[in-house]
Parts: sequence; C-alpha cells; structure tokens
Amino acid sequence: QVQLVESGGGSVQAGGSLRLSCAASGIPYPPCLMAWFRQATVKVREGVAAVYTSTGKEYYAESVKGRFTISQDNAKNTLYLQMDSLKPEDTAKYYCAATRPNLCPSSWVLPDVYDTWGKGTLVTVSS
Repeated sequence: QVQLVESGGGSVQAGGSLRLSCAASGIPYPPCLMAWFRQATVKVREGVAAVYTSTGKEYYAESVKGRFTISQDNAKNTLYLQMDSLKPEDTAKYYCAATRPNLCPSSWVLPDVYDTWGKGTLVTVSS
C-alpha cells in the first residue's frame, strides 16, 4: 500500500525552527519528484519546496527562500523540510507529495502532477 506519513509539526514562536519528516513506504523510492505543500485555513494549497531526486535540484516558493531547506535520505526513504526563522504566516497544514514512478513533470508547483499525498502535519507559529 502506497503511503506517505508526515511528522514533526507542532507549535512554535516566531523566529523558531521545526523539522518535518515524510516517511515513504509501498512506492518505488525515490520517486522522480517529491515536494512539500501547505494549506492554511480558507486558502488554496500552495507549493513550498520540491526536489528532483535524481539530480538533487531543489525549488522553493519565494516566501520561504532562505528560511526553508528540503532534503532527502534515500537510505531511510525519507524526505525532510527544515524550517527556520518561522513566521506567523507559515502557519498551515503541511503535506508531503510524490509523483508516480518515471513521471518527471517540468513544473513542481501544480498539485495535480502528484498522485501520492500524506495526510499532513500541522504547524502553528505564534507571534
């Protein structure tokens, strides 16, 4: 059974840090493209960061550049998101996503290119 399980969310004050993890099982790992998305209340789901696993090329939303870092540990089938200098506007539920095997879309920001999603982990940043 294909599964992505996120962990590491929690409550933190502005300026603090959190590290999210996404453990993958039941899928050929690594998928071509893996990403982190987030969705705040009454907002659309937005891409935060992504990595093309074969090349290691990373992409970030402008709002998190310089503060967030995506990384992968293929030996552990795990994707990470290190979040530093957190701001209240980073408050959201964070989701891990992966593409089908052998699918390498040219754009990482569209949720539709991912066919496997985790259930999310909640991040709350207070001012």
